[in-house]
This record gives sequence, structure tokens and C-alpha cells, in this order.
Amino acid sequence: MKKIVLQTESCIGCGACVGIDAEHFEFSDDGFSVIKSQENLDSPSLSDAIDACPVAIISLEETANESEKSDEISFEEKKQEKCQSDDCHCENCHCHDEDESIEKAA
Repeated sequence: MKKIVLQTESCIGCGACVGIDAEHFEFSDDGFSVIKSQENLDSPSLSDAIDACPVAIISLEETANESEKSDEISFEEKKQEKCQSDDCHCENCHCHDEDESIEKAA
């Protein structure tokens, strides 16, 4: 099974993907592209949008099988989590990942 992968942290917000393929892409509130749908992945407009990205951050990749996927968490899911670090002063960070690695090492 395939899925669209978009490296959101590298998006420059040019809008090529949204303009070419509004079925699969839209703008986030901060003006960068995000994936809107994982359906109809054989669409010619999806292929065109992937090819048109000036920073080449969009791809169509094979997904792991279901047992492997349960252990994975997407970038977007992590981004939506609230930081659990008491010392955090940033937004959408992964400080809690560092806290967990410190706890495991102790």
C-alpha cells in the first residue's frame, strides 16, 4: 500500500501542489502545504504535483505492514501533540522525546 509523504518542515509555501492537486493538498493556517487526502493515489494530478514541487519534498512511498505501522507515529501526529517537558519554551517541539530518552538511560 502507498501513501503520500510530505516533508512539511521543508515546505516553502509556493503552492504548486495545492494549485495542481487540490484533492490531495491544501494550505495549513501558517501558509504551508499539508496532505488533505490519502485517497485516489493513482491520480495524474497527484503525480504532476509531486513533479512540480520546487524543493522536491513530496513523494509517494510504500507503507509498512500493519504490525509495523502501529509502532510508528507520523510527523504530523507528533506535531499535534503537546510538549510534555516542563522546561519547554517552543511550539510543536519534540522535547518529550528527549525526556523519554533520558528516563530510559537512567
